Amino acid sequence: MKNPPLCQCDHNHPDKVLHTKQEMLDDNLIYDLSDFYKVLGDSTRIKILWALDLNELCVCDLAAALGMTKSAISHQLKSLKEANLVKYRKDGKNAFYSIADEHVKQIIETGLEHIRE
Repeated sequence: MKNPPLCQCDHNHPDKVLHTKQEMLDDNLIYDLSDFYKVLGDSTRIKILWALDLNELCVCDLAAALGMTKSAISHQLKSLKEANLVKYRKDGKNAFYSIADEHVKQIIETGLEHIRE
């Protein structure tokens, strides 16, 4: 793969630089966004999110559907819950997990659409 071309100019574009500086995200938001994508950077968590995009499932159902242990699923769900990517509802002794909101669903589906192009 070729390296991207380097800029050959000796001057910058002050209007663009100023606009970029004014609109740049705060460092704390940058760190939070980076952490968000780190959570998504795990194939097991993506499998869980995809499964939950299809159905609301309990840990046992997720484990059976993905061929994993309940312990492994629970561990990954904890990370996803801490990142506000999944939610759960209690029904008696069972907890049923689902995608936290429409934004998460869109992120997963848009990412997949991009990969398939």
